[in-house]
Formats: sequence, structure tokens, C-alpha cells
Amino acid sequence: MTDAFPPRLRYAMVGGGHGAFIGAVHRHAIALDGEAELTAGALSSTPEKALASGRALGLSDMNNHPSWQALLEAELERPLEARVDAVVIVTPTDSHFPIAHAFAEAGFNVVCDKPLVHTSAQADALVETVEAVGTVFGVTYNYTGYPMIRQAREMVRSGALGAVRKVVVEYNQGWLASALEKTGNKQAGWRTDPARSGIAGALGDIGSHAENLVSAVTGLAIEELVADLGALVPGRALDDDASILLRFAGGARGVLIASQINAGLENDLRLRVSGELGTLEWRQEEPNRLVHHRQDGPTQILTRATPWLCEAARRAGRIPPGHPEGFIEAFANIYRGIFADIRAHQAGRVADALDADYPTVVDGARGVRFIECAVASSSEHCWLRLEGPKGG
Repeated sequence: MTDAFPPRLRYAMVGGGHGAFIGAVHRHAIALDGEAELTAGALSSTPEKALASGRALGLSDMNNHPSWQALLEAELERPLEARVDAVVIVTPTDSHFPIAHAFAEAGFNVVCDKPLVHTSAQADALVETVEAVGTVFGVTYNYTGYPMIRQAREMVRSGALGAVRKVVVEYNQGWLASALEKTGNKQAGWRTDPARSGIAGALGDIGSHAENLVSAVTGLAIEELVADLGALVPGRALDDDASILLRFAGGARGVLIASQINAGLENDLRLRVSGELGTLEWRQEEPNRLVHHRQDGPTQILTRATPWLCEAARRAGRIPPGHPEGFIEAFANIYRGIFADIRAHQAGRVADALDADYPTVVDGARGVRFIECAVASSSEHCWLRLEGPKGG
């Protein structure tokens, strides 16, 4: 008699130590399905803090490292079967490339927070490395893990709306409505620092989510854009507000707004997709509902975990209808897809597409190109063509 449950995957985490919000979110999401366990880490850029954070999370001394370089060196000294199955990177963006590239090049599966890297050259190098080595590389655009986003994707791509004509995506926050970075706030400090965040502020932080959401749901490629980026809080070095007009392949038009200076707003991400036959609307703050406005009938409100949803949406639901699901569960769905792909790779097979449903390094690279193009457009005050990423 064989055990019906496969052994847990082992993962290492880089960053995400004491006081880091997003690291804890990743760990909670991974733990939700019990598919993987944290067995090693280098949890801070400060060696003392890294070791203290690892001890607090129960890592053994031999698996608790003062730096990501020490973690990589230690893992490479292990036999292949004893190494971690994935490395999760939850550091500020400036360190994503050296860490992700080093682990991917060494043959490790990688999961990286967004935005992927600072430049398209770095993104291309990652895509090329992952394709050459043949490893799994996921990017945690977590909003694509919501069941009703997967339902919207199926409805758009199956033709329920007809040809898409207009897409409007807004991501509005208010947490940077004042100069929070001058108060010692850690998140505000690095996210408004060009040396750490790169060339974009709100555009890179939440605009990257908005771009990915549009791509994931509609499948449309942005051909051209014109952007107006600004720092509306005096003295801020990076944009805190972005308004972008989009032209998609095939003729559809779009609007993307990413702003962190909307005082009083919390995490107001919303998407509207309009086609010849109807419109879909979804809000992240009410994620279990998808509104379908039909041209030829009454408006429908679709809810999570109900039997008339598509297979991808049903698989993403975790508890019965009427019980709210949200942010952590959506994150967990991304990880479930990544882990399914890792297990398939380890077994020498191709994963089922609905099982391995997650954003890849190619999605991350496209997001980097979008950011670069928008920043250039705003600087040059003109429409610019958006080139697609290499590979994929």
C-alpha cells in the first residue's frame, strides 16, 4: 500500500524576515495547502536580522543563513535530491535580478515577487536563463489567483462578450497621500527610492498588477500607449500617480490608472472589460462577485464557488458559497499552480494547464517592458509602441 499524499516540497525564502509584511503573506499562502514547508532561508539583507528571523521561524542553524549567497552555496553543496525544490524571493526590487538569476542559473525553481526586475535587459536575461535551464519560474501577481478573475478570463476568451472593445483598470490607494517615507516607514522608504524601486513608483508597485490583470483576463497585447506620470506629493522622486491610455492589438482601447495618493482609499483595484455583447466588472475589495452586464438580457451577478462557473474558477474556490475568500487564498492559488508545475517537472511530464495556472517569468518580463515604455512616454509626451518580451 502506498501513501496517497506526496511528500511536501521544500522551499527556501530570501527576504521576508521580521517586520516584513509580504514575506509573512507568502508563508501563510504556501501553508494553506500544506504542499510545501520552509526549510531554509536568508531572511534579511542584514546578517544578524536574517539569523534572528530564521530562528524565530524555527529554521535549524545549518539551514539559517546570513545572506542569499551563503544560502546558495550551502544548497549547492547538498546532493540534488536533498536540495530545496524552490527559492522564494521577497526582497525589494533592486535585488531581484542578482538573486533570481543566480538561483535560476544554478538550476533552482524560483518564485519572485513583482515587479520582476529593474530593466528589460535583466528581464530578457532571466527569460533566456529559465528557458535554457528548463526550470519553473513564477511571478506572484497574486490577483490572478482570485476565482472570479479566472471566471472573467474564461468568459472573455470564450466569446461571451464578443470582441473586446474597451478595457478600464484602476488601482487606487491612499497610503502615500502624505510624505510617509520621511517618517521612517520602511515600505514607503524603499518604494519611493529610485535606487531600490527603479524608474517607477506607483506604476511599478501597483501599475504592474494592473497591467498583468488586463493581460491575464483579456489576452490582449498592448501595442501602443501614452502615459502621464507624476509625483503629486512635493519632493517625491518617483511617480505616485499614473494615467495611461492603451491601444491593443486588434483595435480595442484601454485606460490604466495607478495612484497611491487617493486619500482615504485602501486597496481599490477594479477592472471593467466591455465587448460587443456585454461588460464584466470586478472589484478586489469585493472579490467574490463578478458582474455581467448583458446587451441582450438582465445583469447577472456571478458568485464564487457556484456550480455554473467555469472549471478554472471552480478549482480556485476553496470553501462553500457564501463564505468569503480573499487575498491569502488568491495568493495560495498562485502557489498551488507553481507547485503543480514543479511536481510535473520532477516527474518528467507536462502539467495540466489548469493545474499549473500561474504567472511566469515571461509575464514578469512583459510587465517590465510596460513600465519602461510608460515612463519613456510620460517623459517624451508622446505615444510609444510597446515591444513584446523575448522568449516565451
